[in-house]
Amino acid sequence: MLTLVPLTLLILGVAGASVDSRPKPAKINLTSRKVSRDTLRRRALNPVNLPLANYFNGTDLQWFGEIQVGTPPQNLTVVFDTGSTDLEFPSTACGATCATQKKFDPSKSSTFVDGRRTSTITFGTGVGVDPVIGDNWQLTLRSGTDTVAVGGLVAKSVSLFVITNQSPTFSPDPFDGIQGMGSGAQGFFAGLLEQDLPSLFSLFLTPKAVGNAEMTFGGIDDTKFQGDLVYAPQSSDDGATWQLQSTGISVNGKTTEVLNQPRSFIFDSGTSNMVLTKTDAEAVYALISPDIKPNNAEPGTYGIACNRISSLPAELSFTFTSQQGQPFNLTIPSSELSVGPFRSNPSLCQTLINADEFTLLGASVLKHYYSVWDIGNQRMGFAPTGKPASSRAL
Repeated sequence: MLTLVPLTLLILGVAGASVDSRPKPAKINLTSRKVSRDTLRRRALNPVNLPLANYFNGTDLQWFGEIQVGTPPQNLTVVFDTGSTDLEFPSTACGATCATQKKFDPSKSSTFVDGRRTSTITFGTGVGVDPVIGDNWQLTLRSGTDTVAVGGLVAKSVSLFVITNQSPTFSPDPFDGIQGMGSGAQGFFAGLLEQDLPSLFSLFLTPKAVGNAEMTFGGIDDTKFQGDLVYAPQSSDDGATWQLQSTGISVNGKTTEVLNQPRSFIFDSGTSNMVLTKTDAEAVYALISPDIKPNNAEPGTYGIACNRISSLPAELSFTFTSQQGQPFNLTIPSSELSVGPFRSNPSLCQTLINADEFTLLGASVLKHYYSVWDIGNQRMGFAPTGKPASSRAL
């Protein structure tokens, strides 16, 4: 959802100020196993599953779960966002723009420490499928530390940011804040790894119609996918973004000289659709229909008459290379082509690719795969979630 892209804290590509909100990784195996103990005979933490709710507004937008902050704990809901790195949630200092979210009260937590540092971040992709324009996805923050718990796992003195103001675009959100899960262990997750939780997490981001989405901290739930996981190495070592190098894109089994080129994709669980450069986006759309055109009313978006959508084959495949050197595809089915009618013109449907200066794959692909985000080995793993199909073969 929120990607902090290294342009200016682009979140959902965040471009921002003094806060480093870059993406965080994944979780791993849920199979029971013995874990090593250190010289003090401390028992390592066991993996934990956390149920996730789906924010659905005509299309799948965001998956979020409950956390507890402070002493005594105060309940909040956050998006677990691989496109950013920090923990951010509203405080009682936030006024009308936070009226629909729960607000954390620092004065009621005996373990809260005010960091006294203020900053502003602007995200590069927002909660929905519309492009970021100017500062329409912006947070004003104040630093601090406190105890944070997720699914019974507890980390103390976690660096965090309380939101003191936010853009009105955040107001409709059914969740309160954002927990960044970037590719370097930071904040809450770093606190768990210090307690010997395995250094990975997994995401089962099911569509609204399927339900039962979950996140696994420190493990992999092998009941949630078909076949074996295929792993690919990270192509970035910035400790923030999860990126894999792709060798090409195909549309309905066809490609072009423009699309059959290497490019690195950010993987962002906080972004609902996908982003390509203008050249790549238009090359993809040209292979689907010449009638998909830019919507100048919302720069960066494209659309086509809604009554045309069901007749258009639009299977998009992105080729990557496994750790064993073998190519594999991640595929978005034709059913994802439309993300719903434009508000300004309900007869025109927005198509799933937005154009910008970076390349990003969001929930439009992740909800069709079980994904493992392995911080310790700096790699990502994928396996199909549903009935095996050639369109989703790895």
